[in-house]
Amino acid sequence: MEAAASEHRLEFGSMEYGCEHYRRRCKIRAPCCGEVFGCRHCHNGATLRRVKIFQVICLVCDTEQTAAKVCSNCGVNMGEYFCDVCKFYDDDTEKQQFHCDDCGICRVGGRENYFHCQKCGSCYVNSLRDRHMCVENSMKHQCPICCEYLFDSLRDTRILDCGHTMHFECFREMIQHNQYTCPICYKSALNMTNEWRNLDEEVAATIMPEDYRYKVWIFCNDCHKTSDVYFHVLGHKCYQCKSYNTRTTGPPATTAAQ
Repeated sequence: MEAAASEHRLEFGSMEYGCEHYRRRCKIRAPCCGEVFGCRHCHNGATLRRVKIFQVICLVCDTEQTAAKVCSNCGVNMGEYFCDVCKFYDDDTEKQQFHCDDCGICRVGGRENYFHCQKCGSCYVNSLRDRHMCVENSMKHQCPICCEYLFDSLRDTRILDCGHTMHFECFREMIQHNQYTCPICYKSALNMTNEWRNLDEEVAATIMPEDYRYKVWIFCNDCHKTSDVYFHVLGHKCYQCKSYNTRTTGPPATTAAQ
């Protein structure tokens, strides 16, 4: 009976407390300013390192104490999931939280479903193993659209074909506004084969007047090749990779010197 009562006490209040970011039965005291917050994101996730959190306040009995899974006063789990390294609490265990030693933080989604890419410096879903372009510490920067730090963001991220990353919501909004290139390196963010084929047909059907039939130098944002092509008002095609993701430029130095 005592064991059953003790187990019931541990579960008391589960999923009934927390903030907009997490369901948990404690708040944290920020070591930097001494103020109390629902979680590090309520404070400012970019400046508060979770490993520096030592004091928490139980939301069931309001007792302040050293960070631990079970409240030292009322005996409830302050989080069904608790990581002693991250000082991270969460009652919603359906997220399948796990701690990644290489990332140094807890992730969600189940350890068996993710791998850690040492070059990119972050965990990715198994489907991306050997199927993504590696960029040094690609997740350890701000989203190029909303400027939120990506590495420990609570929002889903998208890895572009070029290897750069952004929030999935930001990526979708970018596409909705007909922006199809990476904001960082300007490479095509999607497979544009069909779009380039359609543009081929439009270019072929749009004959330029005689006065506009001259060549220009272009730089391809996708393959980084420079070439000279005939000017066209609808776009300039790179004959190396067949992309229209190009911009006009000056001739190569060797050509200009001749």
